[in-house]
Amino acid sequence: MKIPFNKPFLVGKETSYIEQAVISGQISGNGYFTKKCQHFFENKYGFKKVLLTTSCTDALEMCSMLINIKTGDEVIVPSYTFVSTALAFVRQGAKVIFADSKPDSPNMDVSKIESLITKKTKAIVVVHYAGIAVDMDSVMELAHKYNLYVIEDAAQAIDSFYKGKPLGGIGHLGTFSFHETKNIISGEGGMLVINDDNLIERSEIIWEKGTNRSSFFRGEVNKYEWVDTGSSFLPSEVIAAFLYAQLENLERIQRRRKYIWDLYYKGLKVINNKIKLPVIPEYATNNGHMFYITTNSEEERIALISYLKQNGIHSVFHYLSLHKSEYYLKNNNERAELIYSDLYTARLLRLPFYYELSSEEINRIVEGVIEFYDTY
Repeated sequence: MKIPFNKPFLVGKETSYIEQAVISGQISGNGYFTKKCQHFFENKYGFKKVLLTTSCTDALEMCSMLINIKTGDEVIVPSYTFVSTALAFVRQGAKVIFADSKPDSPNMDVSKIESLITKKTKAIVVVHYAGIAVDMDSVMELAHKYNLYVIEDAAQAIDSFYKGKPLGGIGHLGTFSFHETKNIISGEGGMLVINDDNLIERSEIIWEKGTNRSSFFRGEVNKYEWVDTGSSFLPSEVIAAFLYAQLENLERIQRRRKYIWDLYYKGLKVINNKIKLPVIPEYATNNGHMFYITTNSEEERIALISYLKQNGIHSVFHYLSLHKSEYYLKNNNERAELIYSDLYTARLLRLPFYYELSSEEINRIVEGVIEFYDTY
């Protein structure tokens, strides 16, 4: 029987909550289930303000608007990330400055950030790859020193922490994804976390198509009108209802995913002299988002993918370095040498990971990887 890379997990109440939303008569955004989801995150993690969005990409675009990115501004982002991390700021006119990964982690190398800061730098965008925290103390110190915004792309980092602080709640702004490949899902969907008091009021305006509609419904103004830039970032109540069913089962889902991660790690530890396993720094927690290994060459990874596929196991690589993307090369004359971002582009391999992956299937995958290296 084939083992897919990902399989969306349903907790059982999604459709009944969707039906409840439909029967209520309001299925447009910012209704009962939207507020339930937002309050969940504010209460559980102490986030100052939470707004659901239609995607993490939309949440990042809201960040770009909120900090007034304009043509000529520079934003530091990791090269080893999904295109949305950079695109949200490029669309507003920013020039992205790419940072390399760490030798032992796909996360951006914080020690290299200061050398990338110029008078044009407006923000640092960190990505917590695989839900493992970047060294946020060092990032926030740089932000304070140079008066920069910090945005956490926490798309993969729900329920993960840095020195006891929830990821997404440390920088000025944080963004999350509920895409079907994430721990908690709604098919598509995302969330913006606003940690800076000065950005809260405007975030609601941008969220509501540039109007002060939220203030109107709270009775703070007697009519609402177009007052700023913005767009239609609200998800429907159908998406929020689906998401809330998942959030009610967050702890259950997280326990299972961490268990799966531990089984992988213990099983593959016997060949850690042949592959590199994920590194969890002392300051970080593991939220069981994914399990990846790093091979010794691109050729080796290709051969391993092929071997696992022949055995009915679907494994996949991940990002292609953005500084080598067609779009970036076409629109920028500068060429960066980012050896570790390129290394993970060529060598990182993700193994199947989803809630219903059984212990027997995990053992089969582990044995498949070990068998490959016995003969390679």
